Amino acid sequence: MYDILTGLSLVEVSSFVASPTAGLYMAQFGADVIRVDQIGGGQDFHRWPVTRQNDSLSWENLNRAKRSLALDLTRPEGRDLLVELTRKVGNLVTNLPAKGFLAHDRLAEGRPDLVTVRIMGWPDGSVALDYTANAAVGYTALTGPVEDPRPVNHVLPAWDLLTGAYAAFAMLAAVRRRELTGEGGEVRLPLTDIAIGSAANLGRVAEVLYTGRDRERLGNAVFGTIGRDFVTRDGVRFMLVAINERQWQGLVKALGIADAIAAIEIERGVTFADDDGARFAHRDAIFAAIEHEVAQYDHADLATLFDVNGVVHGPYRTMMEAVEDPRLVTENPVFAITADNPSGFAYPAAGAFATLPGLERMVPAPAPRNGQHSEAILADVMGLSSGEIGKLIDQGIAGTDL
Repeated sequence: MYDILTGLSLVEVSSFVASPTAGLYMAQFGADVIRVDQIGGGQDFHRWPVTRQNDSLSWENLNRAKRSLALDLTRPEGRDLLVELTRKVGNLVTNLPAKGFLAHDRLAEGRPDLVTVRIMGWPDGSVALDYTANAAVGYTALTGPVEDPRPVNHVLPAWDLLTGAYAAFAMLAAVRRRELTGEGGEVRLPLTDIAIGSAANLGRVAEVLYTGRDRERLGNAVFGTIGRDFVTRDGVRFMLVAINERQWQGLVKALGIADAIAAIEIERGVTFADDDGARFAHRDAIFAAIEHEVAQYDHADLATLFDVNGVVHGPYRTMMEAVEDPRLVTENPVFAITADNPSGFAYPAAGAFATLPGLERMVPAPAPRNGQHSEAILADVMGLSSGEIGKLIDQGIAGTDL
């Protein structure tokens, strides 16, 4: 965590991944993020993975460093209280429907300079999830074994994470605009737009329109360059990539395959030097040469040889193996052991991903218990008296799950 967004407050009314990620990233940089949930927990409060006590490790980590207000949003009094809170704070991140009780136009009636960032499914307001967005934009057709034409879903919610990061950026951009002009407004971020827009930024839309066909499935090979998985003599599978001339020359030198590569060039009438495309086009022969040499080494020896020659490589690991890696987790300053998590389970938790030289990186703050800060938020932000707060709690309009 850092404190460079100290002074910025926002209300987050959200669930699952994309919208909570936006609030998380801003909280990690010091913003006061007020997460509002239903008393008893919202629809993602017990989302897997969970502990034996059914505490969600997903919820616990997506809501770190936030404050929590629990309201009964099934009642008009609870919804009205949320509307008033949003108007007082002036900034809202949500994935609730655009025409619901948190519609921007309605909220702005009481706060004209309100900034709303709304994460949606499709631009027309219909529902989409990361999984359906990924299927819609065609990436599932490129994943999986070469010999199997069926689409394969990957397990990383990439579009959710990109949307969450873009939402945090959009909030800061809109706040900056308000500082300069005094104007508020709503920013809508459909998940499908993030997905197809990101694909377009990578050239995928232009590619298929230019070629008139979809890209062939490559399995674990890297499109447009030399990269694929290989197996060493002792059975270690690793990923090998050479995306520029320096890396290519280092690979050729490390494996001692200069003569084999020269023979391929003569046989096929091509030159691989300074031509990544030619190397990719003739990858079958190049991969065969690499495969033959890799099979002569144990992984430890090959890794040393690759490192000396600047070759980019890495073994395939399980998540259990990854969390024990000093570079990734155990000695990585991004992580710190947190023991005061709602689940009661102590483990390394991630803070802000960025490293800001000269600024202190604070230990990742725990997620709140649902409703943990209800009384403080109602007092400090809403300006309610202890008597008024007590009445709301007695009536079940506001509360805590402590």
